[in-house]
Amino acid sequence: MSIPQSNPAAPGVGRTGALGACIIGLVGEPGEPASLEFRVEDESARARVAAESAERRDRGETVFLRTHDERLLLGICDEVWWRKDGAIVVKGDPREVYGRYLSDAAASLRADGAGRTAAMLPAMRRGDGRAQLEAIETLGADSTPTMVWRSGETVAVRVRVRFLAAVADPVVGMMIRTRIGMEVYGTNTELEGVKLGPVAPGDVRTVQFAFGCWLCPNDYTITAASHDPDGVWHDWLEDAVAIQVIDDRYTAGVANLRAAVTAE
Repeated sequence: MSIPQSNPAAPGVGRTGALGACIIGLVGEPGEPASLEFRVEDESARARVAAESAERRDRGETVFLRTHDERLLLGICDEVWWRKDGAIVVKGDPREVYGRYLSDAAASLRADGAGRTAAMLPAMRRGDGRAQLEAIETLGADSTPTMVWRSGETVAVRVRVRFLAAVADPVVGMMIRTRIGMEVYGTNTELEGVKLGPVAPGDVRTVQFAFGCWLCPNDYTITAASHDPDGVWHDWLEDAVAIQVIDDRYTAGVANLRAAVTAE
């Protein structure tokens, strides 16, 4: 479908009178020439785009808004169009179309991240050298390595430690943090009642932490360490591995509590 284009007055807002007074949100691949890419950077930017779009609709114009910001798509758009593989897949109710788009995007991300764990690139490494963390793996529900977890599935972090000196009672632990450093969840073998020692030089221990991934879609990091019960580190890798959590829907915050909502 050919859609005529006119010059927008605000970034990310295109217009034409061909379809009547409405706001159409565009997600997926670029296609419709009447839209421009727009990434909302802050609340004031979002408010400006929402106001500009509403004013043009009130003047009887068709507004094409290219954005992946859920609040704009579901808050002001009359329709959402999703383009993939060079064609419009579906157009219609914003919530329904955007939900289908998110589900497809999540599946694509999961496929891209399957079979491998992100490289260990710690922001900081410290310890007395009595042990070395050789691998930190993120595993999906099928117990295979992945760089993408789906919210709600059972996942795992697997840590392999080689001991370079004798340690009477080693402890191995892990911590999940948000990309801005907020601690989300952490545990270790001592807290979980799993004894690893004593160990001799050359011994290897592989520890797997399995848990339900009740996290909101976002980017996270994994920190792992080997240490004594009193906290003296053998090897500590800070924010060593990146992991992405996806879902079929947007959820704000960190903990995905999956509320059951009723109304009377």
